[in-house]
Amino acid sequence: MSSAEVFLKKLNAEMEALLEVVTETSWMAQTTGSPEWAEKLSEASTKFSLFFSDKDTYEQAQKFALQEDLTPEQRREFEVFLTSMEENQLPEEMLADLSKRSSELNLRFNTYSPKVDGKTYSANDIRDVLINSEDQELRKKVWFASKEVGMAVGKDLLELVKKRNEAARLLGFSNYHEMSFKNQELDRDEIFTIFHDLIEKSDDTYRRLKTDLDARLAARFGIEPSDIRPWHYVDPFFQEAPPSDAANLDRFYQDKDLVQMTTDTFNSIGIDIVDLYEKSDLYPRPGKNPTAFCTDIDRKGDVRVLCNLTPSSYWMETNLHEFGHAAYFKYTDRNLPLSLRSPAHTLTTEAIAMLFGKMGKDPRWLSRFLEIDQDVMAGLSSELEHYQQLQMLISGRWIITFVFFERELYENPEQDLNALWWKTVEEIQLVTPPEDRSNPDWAAKIHFTLAPVYYQNYLLGELTAAQLQRHIERTISEEFFVEQTGTMLIDEFFKPGALYNWNEKIRRVTGEKLNPQYFVELYC
Repeated sequence: MSSAEVFLKKLNAEMEALLEVVTETSWMAQTTGSPEWAEKLSEASTKFSLFFSDKDTYEQAQKFALQEDLTPEQRREFEVFLTSMEENQLPEEMLADLSKRSSELNLRFNTYSPKVDGKTYSANDIRDVLINSEDQELRKKVWFASKEVGMAVGKDLLELVKKRNEAARLLGFSNYHEMSFKNQELDRDEIFTIFHDLIEKSDDTYRRLKTDLDARLAARFGIEPSDIRPWHYVDPFFQEAPPSDAANLDRFYQDKDLVQMTTDTFNSIGIDIVDLYEKSDLYPRPGKNPTAFCTDIDRKGDVRVLCNLTPSSYWMETNLHEFGHAAYFKYTDRNLPLSLRSPAHTLTTEAIAMLFGKMGKDPRWLSRFLEIDQDVMAGLSSELEHYQQLQMLISGRWIITFVFFERELYENPEQDLNALWWKTVEEIQLVTPPEDRSNPDWAAKIHFTLAPVYYQNYLLGELTAAQLQRHIERTISEEFFVEQTGTMLIDEFFKPGALYNWNEKIRRVTGEKLNPQYFVELYC
């Protein structure tokens, strides 16, 4: 056994011991809401982070990675370990300072409740007004109130951005954005080219749909389309299409067994998920996390899903989404070393989850698994298609707005960011800004604090899901729900784990690297 092989074996063994403690304590914290488990999770997470920040280990890994006699698998293992370790090679006090600043800002976000005319409004209250209220003055006040948190955190968030940049420069990068893209194995030029290409290819359709939407809103509020402002849309950042009564499928879910329908969906393509129910936590009860997620406990088959299922289209789609993640985790080849026994990238597991989650609006799935009558389906199909199209294009433009602005934020945090934000929103989302553009409205989005330089992965996941869907329809079956679909996903997408870089994986499966053309085909 070579010295590199011995070193990798030791690293994998150490990581395995730490990882299982983190995932198990995290699961207990999320399913019990117990402060005791939350504290144990904090301790376990700290130990896990320290493993990746050990300087001697990092330097040894760097040396071994340069050896010429490594196998392709060993070379890939070193790539994965080194990208995980790089940003942890900062002085401990700097890591602690960044973590503390981020935690304090998150707490401020979570506890900030704006007031309008003396009444406190939660995020859900604001959303409710923007979806349902006809009172334009109230909508405007509530929309401005939703941005107040930006003023409350803006100064300190900007300080955190600068501190993150300082940290990145210590590691030899020009800024934090550049470092984050590299450590996520994303080529910035390539990703930004893909997003520019998507804007160009979807532009005519987006402009047409946006014009139609503004005309409908103008009619609803008795104003001219040119008078539509951000507070006339259904959420504070224009991220979503307005809810459609015609596309609301909840009425079909009364007395339906969501778990059985999930089983049937995956069974139809030869993917078995039944064994994963035993340790999952699928129904509502006090104390557990209200947000659904999937976790791979040990990378050896213990995969769990947390949901809060009630008979509705939202929870049906969520369950399909989460068990998409679960299938990916379950079928990753367990003969791979632990470090490669995971998805190639966040975006590849999101792509699979999105592919299955979207089934809940797919006429093929609705006819077969929800058993909606063909005559009823004929009336629903065009409404569902229009809603999906509007939703995907609106959310796509929103993600690109966020991503383009975030790059500028880190490259030049001293510029007039408030004006830049509204310029970006106007150019990409085609939303007319309010008269006063001098406030840090951008800072009201928690992701700048909570999940820096992550947002691009949502859209990359959607683009990958679209490319996979078109590949399946063209080379396997237009019907999608056939056993060969599952065979292809298991053998070509799930089993190789992180053996290949995400874009190489997409190329090996679909015959070409990520191409936004397939998203355009589906939604334009």
